[in-house]
Amino acid sequence: MVEEFGRLDVLINNAGVMPLSLLEKLQVDEWDRMFDVNIRDVLHGIAAALPVMKQQKSEQVINLSSIGGHAVSPTAAVYCATKFAVLAISEGLRQEVGGDIRVTVISPGVTTSELAESSSDSNARAVMREFRKVAIPAEAVARSIAYAVGQPADVSEIIIRPTASPY
Repeated sequence: MVEEFGRLDVLINNAGVMPLSLLEKLQVDEWDRMFDVNIRDVLHGIAAALPVMKQQKSEQVINLSSIGGHAVSPTAAVYCATKFAVLAISEGLRQEVGGDIRVTVISPGVTTSELAESSSDSNARAVMREFRKVAIPAEAVARSIAYAVGQPADVSEIIIRPTASPY
């Protein structure tokens, strides 16, 4: 991108998988995948963008977490842990880069997507299908990203969720 456009203005880190299951199901492979995508891929995005942004001294990193980064629910403990990690990584980055690079976290609530279908646990998928009846469209999240980009540098966190959602 930098080679083509000469600069990097905004990184949108939107990495996420959500194979839900009760912890007692011991879905270790699914847990590993969530850690790889939801945490490591966010870190890799930061690693790719940060040197360029530090040189430019006026850019923005937007990390998408989840409402699951603010509250835990049954079957979602590992997913929520990864999204809590995104909040912690974002807060650490915000403190480290000071005013040179703006760090924004957006935490969507239940959103129309295929995320919950990735679980191997049929009961967890069924629960999420019911929960998703109040989902906001993905376009609402896209609008929140555009809103975040347009805000002054002192705005750092946004939660967007359906009004009918319990979380």
